[in-house]
Amino acid sequence: MGRHLLLAGLFLILPVTAAWTTSNCLVTKGSHMPLVSRFVSLCSLDSSLPLFALCTSVSNVTQALEAVPKRVEGLCLGGSATVLPPDAFSSFPGLKVLGLCLHFTQLLPGALRGLGQLRQLSFMGNVNYLYLHSDAFANLSSLQHLDFLVPCLEGSVGVRLPPSLRRLSVKDSCIQNVGVLADIFPDLALGNSSGDGWTLDMLDLSNNLKLKMASPGALQGLKLGTLRLDRTKIEADAVVGLGLQRLDILSVGYTGTAKLPARVIAHFELQELNLGLTHIGHIAPEALASCRSLKSLTLERTGLIDLPPGFLAAMPRLQRLSLKNNQLQSAMLCVNETGAGSGLQVLDLSGNSLHNLSPATFSCLPHLRKLLLSRNHLVCLEGQVFKGLRQLQMLDLGTNPLVTLGQGWLAALPALTTLNLLDTQVVWSPAWDFQGPENLYSLTLRLPSGPSAVVLSLPVRLTRLELQAVSGMKPWKLAPNVFPVLQTLTLNGWGLQLEAQNVSEVFPALRQLSLLGNSLEALCSQGTSRFFLWQLPRLEQLSVMGDGHSPGPCCITGLPSLRELKLQHLKSRGRPRPVWLKELVGELPRLELLQLYDTGLETLSAAAFQGLGSLQVLVLDWENSLVLDSSLQEHSPQMPQYMYFLTAYLACQCANAWVGPWLEHSPRTYMYTLSHQLCQSETRGHSKNPLFPFLWSHCPKTLGLELFLGSFALLLLLMSLPFLHEARNSWVLYLQVLFRSWLQGLKGQRGESKKFFYDVFVSHCREDQGWVVQELLPALEGCPPAGRGLRLCLPERDFEPGKDVADNVADSMAGSRVTLCVLSQQALLTPRCRLELRLATSLLLAAPQPSGLLLVFLEPVSRHQLPRYHRLACLLRCGDYGVWPKEGERKEYFWTWLGSRLEQIGL
Repeated sequence: MGRHLLLAGLFLILPVTAAWTTSNCLVTKGSHMPLVSRFVSLCSLDSSLPLFALCTSVSNVTQALEAVPKRVEGLCLGGSATVLPPDAFSSFPGLKVLGLCLHFTQLLPGALRGLGQLRQLSFMGNVNYLYLHSDAFANLSSLQHLDFLVPCLEGSVGVRLPPSLRRLSVKDSCIQNVGVLADIFPDLALGNSSGDGWTLDMLDLSNNLKLKMASPGALQGLKLGTLRLDRTKIEADAVVGLGLQRLDILSVGYTGTAKLPARVIAHFELQELNLGLTHIGHIAPEALASCRSLKSLTLERTGLIDLPPGFLAAMPRLQRLSLKNNQLQSAMLCVNETGAGSGLQVLDLSGNSLHNLSPATFSCLPHLRKLLLSRNHLVCLEGQVFKGLRQLQMLDLGTNPLVTLGQGWLAALPALTTLNLLDTQVVWSPAWDFQGPENLYSLTLRLPSGPSAVVLSLPVRLTRLELQAVSGMKPWKLAPNVFPVLQTLTLNGWGLQLEAQNVSEVFPALRQLSLLGNSLEALCSQGTSRFFLWQLPRLEQLSVMGDGHSPGPCCITGLPSLRELKLQHLKSRGRPRPVWLKELVGELPRLELLQLYDTGLETLSAAAFQGLGSLQVLVLDWENSLVLDSSLQEHSPQMPQYMYFLTAYLACQCANAWVGPWLEHSPRTYMYTLSHQLCQSETRGHSKNPLFPFLWSHCPKTLGLELFLGSFALLLLLMSLPFLHEARNSWVLYLQVLFRSWLQGLKGQRGESKKFFYDVFVSHCREDQGWVVQELLPALEGCPPAGRGLRLCLPERDFEPGKDVADNVADSMAGSRVTLCVLSQQALLTPRCRLELRLATSLLLAAPQPSGLLLVFLEPVSRHQLPRYHRLACLLRCGDYGVWPKEGERKEYFWTWLGSRLEQIGL
């Protein structure tokens, strides 16, 4: 079953109650991109997209797209599909980014029809070649980026490019000559050196390992912003012969270029040049004469040992210079420099072999704003080394064996805002206390482990602070200062001791807190003064990373403003045990995002979400053998709308068997699991089965199914109670009597030769018994001439004592020639009278004529109060009923009607 998307509320532009179910797809919003970035690396998707979908294992494009939300703006398809049908994406008119990593070998006209808003299109795959029809992109009027990462395009010729195209990439292909590219896309070479040619912001031909030739004039007239030839075999100087009308930026990293391409720089007056990962080693002074146009130069990993004299003077427009990861032992940038200072703004010298810096090292860089010196061998910095850098805003000295810093070393940096002293050996001296920079807002440093260092004095205007502690060091204390604007605090190793009673006063504006790489013992001690977390009511983001030696899980709770929580590496490697989510998080009413990474979580139940009423996103990563308690099924309306099971695996246990069917019908929750997740519970064999089909086949009687059947049976029982309450007096009795009467009356027993014990069976209620005894009984049982001498059956008088009521009714009706029902309002409310009337009606319809049922109404009764009125309609129309006259009216008409009806029956 793979990936399951049960999504309700894909937030964004969609209704919060909407939902989709799709297989093998990851559907999410752009703001969640950092959470799932490593799973969407297949396609380059813009995080600003409201909604995007990544579908893998696609064997049929049409079927895969049926379940994808129609409002997605980013879509990436990967799989084995070999056909891209016409109008495949016509149902996605708002699509802006499309990536295809499939196995189709040709792109025909109409396949991309309807994508008028598409801005970026990428082709990736393992096919040997991809054939493009000349009008394959004719309908893409808004296309700006077109990327090919396929083995070969050389079979395509004359492909027309959309006029809106700004970037073209052909990477990882079999192209050997740039001239072939012009054959595939003739628009690239339609211009000439004097006319207006095609304009592109970028042409990316990197990672073409076979590309080594550039035919003269292959791209004649093309205007390029950036040309990337990284990881090819082409020489930088060959670019001059391509016939380009304009080129601003050239990147030839990891190529055969072994020297500064002065000819190319001069020919195009390049503004940016990237020579990273080339083997230059040394720059000839004469090569610098043509570099006056450069604004940015990248010489990373080029094997440079030194810089030629006048290096910066030769590039007066240079603003960015990267010399990182070389072998420079000294920075000879300003030595013997004359004239005006350089306009350099960014200088990266990290990853070199610098041991010391002379006072004049940066004296010619008055405009420098960013200086990176990390990962060198600097031990000491003199106070005058940064003299003249009055505009410097960022200084990175991290990962250096710095021990001492000269007195007043920061005084020359009044504009400094960001300082990194992480992984250094600096011993704090009372002689300096960060005086100088008035706007320093970001500070990263390592706490020294000296025995005398107990108080740390820091700038109070910081907005971001990161402190790294050494294992086993004595905890530092902050000087009794207030940090009124500090918003982000990172404690790596927790080497800072804070008093819980005043921490909210020390950090009144704290919003983000990271506690990294130490035991969680202090985190668990909520009631002690050692920990301060619970005194931060305004905290919005919290990240906790353990060291694998925690004695047990710690519950993060009681933070009323917390919106994001990340817990990682909390599992104890020495004493691992299953962990429930409720042991990790408690009452966090405003929490929206919860990330769990290697916490040892094994059971997820509804109880964990009781205090997380605002949770929208749950991310589980590297959590193995997860069991989803069936209580989640009933709790699903309150569960997070997004649940990402990244490299987290559900356990192959029957307790998870309910999850598969639930995922297909969940009304609100969108859940993502890995498509290749297999059930490997049968370790003795080599077969591996998909998780959910395996569970469903091996656990057919799941607890969820049993609970459903049990609750359904209970519901039916409760609904039946009102009927069962009077079953003996009503339905059961009716069925018994009807069956007995049918056997006796309809099987030939009711005929002329049959012996009747009674002439008339009189049905009446107890309230009407007075009328029956005083009026009816004398008129029918009395001796002639006052009476008719008939034998009546009265239930109260003639029923056999001790005999079952059903038997008495059945025998009495079957043994009587006619049934006379005395009806009144009260009689129709009596269950036995209603039963006898129903039974008599049923027998009447089945028995031969003349009618064996007479009705006597002692008071007006609505027709619709009679049971089974449609069956009595024939009697009422035929006149087989009589109405007892009111007081004072003549009764002769009633007795005349009754006598005539009895005579018709033979009485």
